[in-house]
Amino acid sequence: MKTRVALLITLASLATVTGCGKPPSGNSQSGESPASASALSPEAVPPVARKEPHRMSIHGHERVDDYYWMRDDARQDPEVIAHLEAENKYTESVMAHTEALQKVLYDEMTGRLEQDKSTVPVKVRGYWYYSRYQPGQEYPVHARRKGDLDAPEEIMLDVNAMADGKSYFNVGETAVSPDNRLLAYAEDSVGRRIYTLRFKDLETGKLLDDRLENAEAMVAWANDNQTVFYINKDPQTLLGYQVMRHKLGTPQSADQLVYEEKDKSFYTAISNSRDGELIYIHHYSTLVKGVSVLDADQPEGEFQPLHPLEDKHEYYAKKLGDEFYIKTNWEAENFRLMKVAVADAGDKSRWQEVIPHRDDVFLADFTTFTDRLAVIERQDGQKALRILGLESDDDLEVGFNDPVYQLSLGNNPDPQAGSVRVAYSSLTTPDTIYDADLVSGDLQLMKQDQVPGDFDSARYQSEGITIAARDGEEIPVSLVYRKDRFNKDGTNPLLQYGYGSYGYTIDPAFRADVISLLDRGFVFAIAHVRGSQKLGRAWYEDGKMFNKINTFTDFIDVTKGLTKKKYAAPDKVFAAGGSAGGLLMGAVVNMAPELYRGITAQVPFVDVVTTMLDESIPLTVNEYDEWGNPNNKDSYEYMLSYSPYDQVRAQDYPNMLVTTGLHDSQVQYFEPMKWVARLRDLKTDDNRLVFHVNMDAGHGGASGRYRRYEERALQYAFYLDLLGKTPMAGSGE
Repeated sequence: MKTRVALLITLASLATVTGCGKPPSGNSQSGESPASASALSPEAVPPVARKEPHRMSIHGHERVDDYYWMRDDARQDPEVIAHLEAENKYTESVMAHTEALQKVLYDEMTGRLEQDKSTVPVKVRGYWYYSRYQPGQEYPVHARRKGDLDAPEEIMLDVNAMADGKSYFNVGETAVSPDNRLLAYAEDSVGRRIYTLRFKDLETGKLLDDRLENAEAMVAWANDNQTVFYINKDPQTLLGYQVMRHKLGTPQSADQLVYEEKDKSFYTAISNSRDGELIYIHHYSTLVKGVSVLDADQPEGEFQPLHPLEDKHEYYAKKLGDEFYIKTNWEAENFRLMKVAVADAGDKSRWQEVIPHRDDVFLADFTTFTDRLAVIERQDGQKALRILGLESDDDLEVGFNDPVYQLSLGNNPDPQAGSVRVAYSSLTTPDTIYDADLVSGDLQLMKQDQVPGDFDSARYQSEGITIAARDGEEIPVSLVYRKDRFNKDGTNPLLQYGYGSYGYTIDPAFRADVISLLDRGFVFAIAHVRGSQKLGRAWYEDGKMFNKINTFTDFIDVTKGLTKKKYAAPDKVFAAGGSAGGLLMGAVVNMAPELYRGITAQVPFVDVVTTMLDESIPLTVNEYDEWGNPNNKDSYEYMLSYSPYDQVRAQDYPNMLVTTGLHDSQVQYFEPMKWVARLRDLKTDDNRLVFHVNMDAGHGGASGRYRRYEERALQYAFYLDLLGKTPMAGSGE
């Protein structure tokens, strides 16, 4: 899903940290010596943006935006570029005295990366596919072996060679043709998520002449090994909306349109069924989801809806033999699982219930095998793996030991397999791949990421607790700390992370970089605020549209609760969020700035009303059902009441580090740019406000395995420095 959740791909915002020089208003500091403006170089003067009033009127209400001029869709305006460069120079000047600390942090974080990391091979049509890293290299090598794992390696793509000389490079989806000979892959050298599709002959190693520009990062093969389907993007909104059919060896101008999504509230995706018999077009908006299908043996045919799209009906289908298994919210808020014969899928009255709806269990995901079904469910906020017999009463749950953890289905291409692959992680357990036996449920460890250095998971403790919100709801919180650096006496610093939008749940996964904070005495907490689906679909509904304010007050109440429970010192609380989590940060600092010593906001979605009134901006129309449509007066007034940019006012704010990418396609660079300018103009404190702009990147930040940690080291150094103490290294023992 190409929502503002996309940062979730890297979730780099989990690592964002800030600190403070001057205490926020009303927040007395301890006896430590906080860093202050006196630590800055004399020439460190923040850029002051010029004002040019831009008036916007709707519903009888007028807003004046002094910084609207900062928007440049071409990203070439000399004044805009000069101002962004000035912001970067100011940040460099402010942070110059932390360069040694940044180097230490960078070395720590990259030193915990498994240098020759590889994925667990997956067998598809007689080949074992995997990717691997070479020590010190930024990008992966995609490879395969024929027949068995001892066979000679065939390198399909060496992304390091492809990225040579480029400041940004990313390979999206890769797909091998049914005859195993041709590789289709998507590449982006800008960071705007506008991909070019290329094709490589794996037998000769040569690239085909075909180049499909302006595409989404996905492709589906027909079974003739010559026809591919891909998605064109709207050049302005960047919405993928046209499904095209391309014949290899022909120019892109000859490609045929096979489906066009005219409703701008929908995203479009494509894929192949697991058995290779069907090609899917996935249609999805916030409230409506479904698929259309085409026989992969008949690429010249027409796509037909599996079941017609219906208002507020979301369904997902997976084919097994002559049946579809369908996850649906039809008369089931938390979803249920149905099955139906392929020929009868369009008639809901023929759907048969396999797993009924339950008020206290959310059906998250599933996959099918010849006589077994593997399901990921969430109850009381925690996921579990459940395995059921399709033709028997077999029903078992596979258990895991950590107090809180992340669990998801892995790549399971073979329906005849005797085990299901799952990905597991916790705040203290590195990423782990298991194969769970479909009969016994026994777990076979396939791979666990190695953490070089002196990391020992036994040193760390994770917990799952709840904090009461102001309206009585219990908010789940996942937290972790180092046992010998934590005393539950209200003295530890805290980094609190949140997201809370799109129904996306930030599960407590392992983050090796966070160890640099834990080893320095921090508690790291994830506030599972409303707007996610941590406690089921209702938890999402209670944090969107006209309930959005709950997301912000939940986060604030978690902060108060954690300090009251002595997990953190009230004057050492930091908060972080990215993308829609940046909206959360923006709202929180307007509503309760006194609670936070510092805030980090990455690629923050902060100019809510202006963005949602402009249908030319990517994502706008698709997200009316998430935020509301401000063309309606009630939505306009509600969104205006919390929009971070509109609600900036003359008050003290915490220290803040804001980051963005010039080529961001999800949250346009000018939103945080304007926000920082307005904060500088109105805030009444002397706390730090720095703005770092990656001039080569998009929403996900820098490309490459190591390069992204440069920004993370900056964030951590900012945090530690403004605590008033800058330990140069976290120790092991």
